[in-house]
Amino acid sequence: MAEKPESINELKLEIADSRERLVRELRGLRYELDLPAKFRKSFRKQTGSWISAAAAVGALIALAPMRKKKIYVDTRGRRKQDKKLMETGIALAAMKLVTNLARPVIMEFVKNRFFYSGGQQRGKK
Repeated sequence: MAEKPESINELKLEIADSRERLVRELRGLRYELDLPAKFRKSFRKQTGSWISAAAAVGALIALAPMRKKKIYVDTRGRRKQDKKLMETGIALAAMKLVTNLARPVIMEFVKNRFFYSGGQQRGKK
């Protein structure tokens, strides 16, 4: 019913063997999970396949948006938009004309207000 007790040397050998198996399994796992190295190796071996696959994917991406889209235009609403656009253009033109005419007056006011503070200058009597 009870197992025979193993000697200490046998236990040490079994532990060492277990450690070796664990190290081998970890190395294998690292090799399997090293995806960048696998891609580099695959690219070296099958360069033509990788380049043609990349070109095919690039062509698909470039040609995908070339399908024509249908755009529906409401012609009744267009007249209102044109009228608003015309009003905005006229308002901007009028504002530009007013600012061009008022610029000399504004500049004279600023010059008199801030630069010539009235009275005599301090250096001269």
